[in-house]
Amino acid sequence: SRVVFNAITKSAVTEAMKNPRQIDAPLVEAYLARRALDYLVGFNLSPVLWRKLPGARSAGRVQSVCLRLIVEREMEIEAFRAQEYWSVTARLATPRGQEYEARLTVLGGRRLEKFDIATAEAAELAVQAVAARDLHVDSVEAKPASRNPAPPFMTSTLQQEASRKFGFGARQTMSAAQRLYEAGLITYMRTDGIDMAPEAVMAARDAIRDRFGAAYVPKSPRMYKNKAKNAQEAHECIRPTDMAAAPDKLRISDADQRRLYDLIWKRTIASQMEAARLERTTVEVASRDGHEDDRRLPQIMQGEAAEKRGVTPEQHFTQPPPRYTEATLVKRMEELGIGRPSTYASIVTTIQDRGYVRKEKNRLIPEDKGRLVTIFLVNYFRKYVGYDFTAELEEDLDRVSAGERDWKVVLERFWRDFSAALAETADLRISEVLETIDEVLAPHLYPPRADGGDPRLCAACGAGRLSLRTARSGGAFIGCSNYPECRYTRPLSAQNGEDEGSTTGPEGRLLGHDEDGRPVTLRSGRFGPYVQQGEASAEVPKPPRASIPKGVELDAVDLDYALKLLALPRLVGEHPEDGAPVEAGIGRYGPYVKHGSVYANLREAAEVFDIGMNRAMEVLAQKAARGGRGTAPAPLRELGEHPVGGPVQVMAGRYGPYIKWGKVNATLPKGMEPEAVTLETALALVAEKAAKGGKGKKPGASAKARAPAKAKAPAKKKAAAKPKKPAAKAGKTG
Repeated sequence: SRVVFNAITKSAVTEAMKNPRQIDAPLVEAYLARRALDYLVGFNLSPVLWRKLPGARSAGRVQSVCLRLIVEREMEIEAFRAQEYWSVTARLATPRGQEYEARLTVLGGRRLEKFDIATAEAAELAVQAVAARDLHVDSVEAKPASRNPAPPFMTSTLQQEASRKFGFGARQTMSAAQRLYEAGLITYMRTDGIDMAPEAVMAARDAIRDRFGAAYVPKSPRMYKNKAKNAQEAHECIRPTDMAAAPDKLRISDADQRRLYDLIWKRTIASQMEAARLERTTVEVASRDGHEDDRRLPQIMQGEAAEKRGVTPEQHFTQPPPRYTEATLVKRMEELGIGRPSTYASIVTTIQDRGYVRKEKNRLIPEDKGRLVTIFLVNYFRKYVGYDFTAELEEDLDRVSAGERDWKVVLERFWRDFSAALAETADLRISEVLETIDEVLAPHLYPPRADGGDPRLCAACGAGRLSLRTARSGGAFIGCSNYPECRYTRPLSAQNGEDEGSTTGPEGRLLGHDEDGRPVTLRSGRFGPYVQQGEASAEVPKPPRASIPKGVELDAVDLDYALKLLALPRLVGEHPEDGAPVEAGIGRYGPYVKHGSVYANLREAAEVFDIGMNRAMEVLAQKAARGGRGTAPAPLRELGEHPVGGPVQVMAGRYGPYIKWGKVNATLPKGMEPEAVTLETALALVAEKAAKGGKGKKPGASAKARAPAKAKAPAKKKAAAKPKKPAAKAGKTG
């Protein structure tokens, strides 16, 4: 038997202990089926990706469908063409001098649709028509309205609201909710149920009555039911365990938990309150010949004049669909019946960890790897990344948990078709896969050119053909067929100019020109944004480039900043001890100053442009004191030269002072102070350590100078081994 409780409180756990129940076998079978399906897809599909698509990491039953949503949304954005339309707004005033705005909705006796005023000329004609007429208030209609409260939270709506109000990611929300649940403050947080236990409903009504008054308590409790596809509602909603525990009465030290509890408490209490009452007023302003406008407005007197104080045309363009945030992606998954409340956060996290998707300004943007994986799966495993198929599979699993379907039958039916699909890809060559992906993505990678020319013609050499290629890193890019003579490349990204969050088109965003007239552009590459000086050509296949440091807003990158980056590394000065140059630059690990082979990191990228010698010497000295990579700690004493060659030094070590000669380190005996060590004593300690097998060779000693090693006796020959029987090879499945 087992006990089931929905909250970690004394009453909930005690009650569960009093009423144990038998293990639900169908629920266990549904778990086994779900796990087996995930293994069958992941363990069989991922190796196919590794072999056929270099750089691909993994595929999953739900994660691949989730990735498809993001990639297809990005392709929608890239294919989008903005459409122009206009609106006309009048600024009006009542006889009492109160101003309000009205939008033109009827012209010439006909109600205007969105694109009816499509040009500036049409907008100007509409403005003239309104300006030439006297206006009056034709009617005022006030209607009482009410707005019911939102239902209490389930997992997906909690993630969406936390993202909207606090900017939390799905993982951050669930982490804070988990800790609140473990502290006994809220009920179980992985649920698609929005119903509330009867005792919780009564407690919420009591809390409303005590805190806000009886007028805010409805006559009967509000009941909610989830209408989403595949909703199981195995658990009740996410709510406080104690409705009387208002946020201002609790001391929650963690900021995320405190904000999330406040959100949950308010939503739960509001869900049982009376509907909001409001009045909606619609005012129609008309000319005498019937041209009118309507707008929701505050109270205005019917029949009064409407004084015109300005009539303005306004240009608009249609906007592409927005990129998904974690919250809107979870909402879409829920609508399609993909995944479960317990997996939403992990799925969204996984596709980011795999490098398929990156998050910028809270928006999910597919990486090149993610695009390639999605196109591959859609072309060769279309059924298994289909939204309907994934949702139907979830329905089958729900039927298993309800005892209506045999879990082994579900698995057998799935594997029969899936194994056949796997077998069909066995003979696929990587070149075939790339050709297929290149063909599918052609409208996005090679859009029609304004001059009517061939969109696949290489812009650098003017002769080669552009096609899709993959890098060793697994990323994808567009390259020229004349490689290596022509090294022109461009990123696999939006090709239609700037869209939401995009900073560069295929040829980059022009920042200006340098002193020699060469264009300086901001571009997006496989390893992030960068600036480029000049264009790739046969004479200059690799023009100067510099990566944009992390944390720098791309909108802030201008010509001056780009030229500073391209001029790095810059000479700071000459080192006072050896005259060697001290340089500042930005490398793979961030901003640095360099002296010889010693690199010392700087805190901010901006420092490389103005750091002086004093600051550079300070940073290098700090690096030397730490004994970091690329530099050695300063010795306590220099004792002199070893007879064979090389300095003999007294060093400070982690376990006490020691003698260092080359790669031989000899610890000082207990009681011997570093100041008392002589060169003779040090040589004796080094010789003793070397005799015991000290590490390394002596400085200056060549291979010829070394004493010959004692010849080893020839190894005894082993008796010939009996021939082994060949091991049986594992047969292929499916």
